[in-house]
Amino acid sequence: MFLKHISLLNYKNFSEATFELDAKINCFVGKNGIGKTNLLDAVYHLANGKSYFNPLSLQNIKHGAEFFVIDGTFEKNGRTEQILCSIKKGQKKVLKRNGKVYEKLSDHIGHIPLVIISPADRDLIIEGSETRRKFIDSVICQLDSTYLQQLIQYQKIISQRNALLKYFALNHVFEKDTLSIYDEQLQGLGQQIFEKRKQFLADFIPIFNQYHQKITESAETVQMVYQSDLFEKDLVTLLGENIAKDRALQYTSVGVHKDDLSFEIDHYPIKKFGSQGQQKSFLIALKLAQFDFVKQQSGEKPILLFDDIFDKLDEFRVGKIIAMVNSAAFGQLFISDTHPERTENIVKTTHQTYKIFTL
Repeated sequence: MFLKHISLLNYKNFSEATFELDAKINCFVGKNGIGKTNLLDAVYHLANGKSYFNPLSLQNIKHGAEFFVIDGTFEKNGRTEQILCSIKKGQKKVLKRNGKVYEKLSDHIGHIPLVIISPADRDLIIEGSETRRKFIDSVICQLDSTYLQQLIQYQKIISQRNALLKYFALNHVFEKDTLSIYDEQLQGLGQQIFEKRKQFLADFIPIFNQYHQKITESAETVQMVYQSDLFEKDLVTLLGENIAKDRALQYTSVGVHKDDLSFEIDHYPIKKFGSQGQQKSFLIALKLAQFDFVKQQSGEKPILLFDDIFDKLDEFRVGKIIAMVNSAAFGQLFISDTHPERTENIVKTTHQTYKIFTL
């Protein structure tokens, strides 16, 4: 599977642009702020129906314009697939596949498998648990549409339960029986989400460890640890034990919506004890493992986007990554970089077909 052609109209800093792409490697080079990352984000947008960097769709419209359109033509299993994503101010976003509008944007998730590696991924290390949960969920959702619906339903019930807790506080009342109705619903959904996350990480972490050892030649020992309240007790019990706390906070303080992943180097938080190079190696291994996992589960090679990957990595680690990507296991690759010569020298070593676009 690969992207053959992409057109942008009023998307971020692009008024109008069209690119005919190579089936293997595509490099976008130019100065900072010229739009290289925006172009990669447009590819991500076609695959996921949203931006990787700014989920507020209206903010992706070019300043002074009323709408944007991204139009892409993919080759998938010998067939042509046209994906079009557009939004106009005051209207809902529209996502079309071969001219047919999706009723729900979530129905598109997983159809175009794609993995992006970007400096913005550092948020996975430095931000709170929600960012890491979203990473887990985004990978599972590409492969399991039922899981996506379970997440949506779970979050809906959490919102209703939180609204009820606020109502209790505001009106100085408490109805335990009403609250227990939500607790029972959360129990089933929460357990299913927990089991799927647990199974995913059991399969995913060994793949991650393999990639990390390849990138660093086993010079560093890292860990990824799943943390969930549900390892200790079932959700109904936890909710019951935390009623007083939840009433005081006016929101639900326990459950799978509080799950986290601990990223560690030599059993210490990589956020505090890892250098920038070590953190970047960790994140690249994480994303290459995502690529491998999705490929194994779906039977398709995801499109791989490298946004400014060579920043803060020494030549040894870059060489290791490119050697891995050069194998037949990988499909179409997009690279953005500020140094045209560096980019061309690196892609030449792959002996693959490539195109370089200077922006």
